[in-house]
Amino acid sequence: MRRLALSVLQPGFVGTQAPDWVLRAIGEGLQSVVLFSRNIASPEQVARLTAQLRAENHELIIAIDEEAGDVTRIESATGSSRPGNFALGAVDDPELTAAVSRDLARQLHAAGVTLDYAPSVDVNSNPDNPIIGVRSFGVEPERVARHAAAWVRGLQSGGVAACAKHFPGHGDVAVDSHHGLPVYDVDAPTLRAQALPPFRAAIEAGARAIMSAHLLVPALDPDLPATLSSRLLGGVLRDDLGFDGMIVTDAIEMAGVTERYGIGGATVRAVAAGADAVCVGGEHAEEGVVELLTGALVEGVRGGSAGSGAASGSASPSSGGAGRGPGDGAGRGAAGLTEERLAEAAGRVREFAAWSAGLARGVPVDPVGGDIGYVAARRAVRLAGAAEGVLPLAAPPHVVELVPSTNLAIAKETPWGVAAPLRERLPGTTFVRVHHEELVARPGVLDEHGLAPAVGRPLVVVVRDAARLPWMGRALASLAAARPDAIVVEMGLPEDPRAGAVRIFTHGATAASGVAAAELLTG
Repeated sequence: MRRLALSVLQPGFVGTQAPDWVLRAIGEGLQSVVLFSRNIASPEQVARLTAQLRAENHELIIAIDEEAGDVTRIESATGSSRPGNFALGAVDDPELTAAVSRDLARQLHAAGVTLDYAPSVDVNSNPDNPIIGVRSFGVEPERVARHAAAWVRGLQSGGVAACAKHFPGHGDVAVDSHHGLPVYDVDAPTLRAQALPPFRAAIEAGARAIMSAHLLVPALDPDLPATLSSRLLGGVLRDDLGFDGMIVTDAIEMAGVTERYGIGGATVRAVAAGADAVCVGGEHAEEGVVELLTGALVEGVRGGSAGSGAASGSASPSSGGAGRGPGDGAGRGAAGLTEERLAEAAGRVREFAAWSAGLARGVPVDPVGGDIGYVAARRAVRLAGAAEGVLPLAAPPHVVELVPSTNLAIAKETPWGVAAPLRERLPGTTFVRVHHEELVARPGVLDEHGLAPAVGRPLVVVVRDAARLPWMGRALASLAAARPDAIVVEMGLPEDPRAGAVRIFTHGATAASGVAAAELLTG
């Protein structure tokens, strides 16, 4: 039973070498691991790490959460050399999208990765969505669907399995599921027309993995989040969409499911509801978490309280954040998990492991990439306003970058912006980065560090979702009022602020997008 339980987990770990406990767990039945930024130092190091892991099981699923956009792991230290989904959707050339994802597959395949938790096929129908935004291909289901299919085909032609996410669609919510439970409150016909077409397209394109979302869809299940709902995983994904591949959960330690059920209880309920693999370790990557979840699954099948014993913890609805820590169990019973369901889940994981290993073996390793990512980023840039006499820049500018707090999906260390590539092209360029907290603590910071250094020089203001973030919108308006000749670069969703003489829209904040904007600024 322990071997079955281990086989459905997809844990992360800390370090650039595999810990002994991970290698031991693979020998005991673990079928998958997932890599994050903390595991990556260089392409050569990642290749050594994956070889070390695969020496324990040649069909081991080695996953990564790599969207090749604002969310990047393989290039978290430098920023992505490709534009993200919203930029690709803005270009709206599915062949370009396929070429970009194929180039990503080349990089991941050379590193030994066999499963990518991408693409995000959520339709960003709510512009105030705090978690998706430019991670989406767009706001129309048809556009998202055609690019989802192209992305899947491109990635898998390069030897890496795709995983479409976040089922049934995370694009029309106002809460980040890392911190709470979002509600997708539409009727069933609207959901089927708005959110499901991209998943159907991804499945038809050959996706063999789908990631579930921790969100509530009252029209289909008023009680349980999608990850824990047999109505959604079984009734909609399996029966209605005909998906027979591997269902993997979003990170099971997220508050969207753990606040009510605890990490052990959420794990048991997810597998009982129809999930085949449980992603864990984005936030909690310790051996003890894997042991806790393994024990919760075993106890769940035996009919005991899932996660019971020394590692269990209370997770009642009134417990607030109680379920989020690594020591929390289920506190909610076995949730109907049977040995047959656990065995079925383990079987699907094994089938996927064999299929993805075969997919990888069928493609030669090619560590040398091209510049398709930069080509795509350039094609995505849009310009508004009167550029004549303003662009190209005649002198080194002063750059003000207004820095938002990013969600947990985006690594804080990932660089973004326009100042760095501008300084390479125009020596003498100066810059300042201003966070919301600084504006609150020092109201004069924009005058002192934004406007004063720009006297007699061009002013470039770089924003990221200024329309969604009131503080950023106000700061931009203040700068543009003082300097109507300012150039504004929006690296988030492309709502025109009507501020400044010229506005540039990159449709994403990747390194490639920053370079594309800098090239436009300098001609």
